[in-house]
Amino acid sequence: MASIGESDAMIDAARNAFRSFVENDWLTITVIEQNGQVAGWAAREGLDETISDFWIDPIFTRQGLGSALLQRIEKDIAGRGFETAAVQTHSGNSEAIGFFRKNGYGIHWLSVAYNPKLDRDVPSVGLTKPLVSDSQGGYGQEF
Repeated sequence: MASIGESDAMIDAARNAFRSFVENDWLTITVIEQNGQVAGWAAREGLDETISDFWIDPIFTRQGLGSALLQRIEKDIAGRGFETAAVQTHSGNSEAIGFFRKNGYGIHWLSVAYNPKLDRDVPSVGLTKPLVSDSQGGYGQEF
């Protein structure tokens, strides 16, 4: 049964888009498992500082797996020379916003943009987290 506002065609389109994404962009995906079972995954489609996708199976939430996956992704981002990690989610997704804020992310922007695939305006929030410290040891230049 589809959720309110969703049709079977929309659900099929989403499944096909996800299948295509996994087949074509698998190098950008990091998976976390528990006892050999996929518990969640994250992706960085552009292999840049932006976390394009982040998902934990609801049966595995509140077990530290999301935080562990996020730390791994942040390590990958920093390892590629980026000083900030960024993520975007629906502005009504209070669980995701709370999760990222708990893990050091701050709200950086709010936006409403038309999504042609959904044929509707979608409110989004962007969150960022500095991955390097700005602290300096003293006065003047450091050598």
